[in-house]
Amino acid sequence: MARLGQNISLARRRRSMTQQMLAERIGASVNTVRRMEDGFAGTALQHIARALQVFGELDKLETLLETSRDSVGLALMDEKLPQRVRVRRRTPGTGAF
Repeated sequence: MARLGQNISLARRRRSMTQQMLAERIGASVNTVRRMEDGFAGTALQHIARALQVFGELDKLETLLETSRDSVGLALMDEKLPQRVRVRRRTPGTGAF
């Protein structure tokens, strides 16, 4: 959270925006912006998302938990894969496998 806050602060300052300006654009108080930039864990996700939108970086939020890059989740799924896949024989008269 501290690193995210630092990055938000850098992005704001690189755009020559004050904390007051960012607060107005995201619909929050200056205190909220300060806490967000300080890495306060209780910052609402909506404020972070709005800040990303103001910076033109909202698409970065989509890649946070992109399932194709979730190495832990993929490893857990791979553990449950069967060793072999077998085709069931057809039972007479049912038409099913």
